[in-house]
Amino acid sequence: MLNFIEKVKSKAREFKRTIVLPESKDDRVIKASSEIINQQLAKIILLGNEKEIAERAKNLNVDLNGVTIIDPLKDNNRDRYANLLYELRKNKGMTLEKAYELINDPLYYATLMVKAEDADGLVAGSLSPTPNVLRPALQIIKTKPEFSVVSGAFIMVIPNPQFGEHGIMLFADCAVNPDPNSQQLAEIAIASAMTAQKLLGITPYVGLLSFSTKGSAEHELVEKVREAARIANRLRPDLKIEGELQVDAAIVPAVGAQKAPGSEVAGRANVLIFPDLQSGNIGYKLAQRMSGGEAIGPILQGMAKPVNDLSRGCSVDEIVNLVAITAVQSYYGI
Repeated sequence: MLNFIEKVKSKAREFKRTIVLPESKDDRVIKASSEIINQQLAKIILLGNEKEIAERAKNLNVDLNGVTIIDPLKDNNRDRYANLLYELRKNKGMTLEKAYELINDPLYYATLMVKAEDADGLVAGSLSPTPNVLRPALQIIKTKPEFSVVSGAFIMVIPNPQFGEHGIMLFADCAVNPDPNSQQLAEIAIASAMTAQKLLGITPYVGLLSFSTKGSAEHELVEKVREAARIANRLRPDLKIEGELQVDAAIVPAVGAQKAPGSEVAGRANVLIFPDLQSGNIGYKLAQRMSGGEAIGPILQGMAKPVNDLSRGCSVDEIVNLVAITAVQSYYGI
């Protein structure tokens, strides 16, 4: 894990992106902000009352020199952001009065900063449940034109280097879509391949997982995965995406050769696409706990600009790492 994170941090230092952190009432965010500046990973904007933040930092013995602090209640951009929100959502019943009310919420304010290109990305969730982070992002930033869904990927660092790319793998969707249809599953596969290419720096071999391998079983759930593979291959014939594959056929060379002879992906998959959220959530936690590995994420994919959601149990280091990842996502447009 250390080697992977250091590579990401090295890229982040080079790119010098601006990341906004709206949850300044969290001591972990205050500490992480200082650490990010010290490591030169990104420029940081903290949202909140400047006096309160300064007092909190003093009590924590944290130096926030170099961190930009913006109070959404006093910022000169309030009118611009309220009007931007109104214009974006007026067809959905948004009024200017409601827009001014919503921008009092730091999560909405931060999202509008990213939309207005006053920041390159945002990281939140240490104090907020996932729906509260995603709601303004989906309303304001929205998905990229080529995607209809946002998905959540985990970077898996497995101690056994025989799996994936020397122990590095990407699992999706493990965080957002309970039951994606074939089109959505295909988009998740493509988005995950892009993440693997640009963030992990690896050639993606994408396996769409099922309880069947290449026709070994017939069921509507299997057909959903097969159709997803067909759609993905049609949309991005340049990518190596195959399905349906059982997980052992996807990641174990001997099993892949036996069950799917001639496959480019079977036995060497480094990106695993789960057929639904239940299997994705179960799968990444099993891999993490039983291998003693690390699960980094979820990293949100498919957004027009990067928004990432922290666990409410996150550590300071996890905030720092996710900011570095967000900075790299921003540079590469993933």
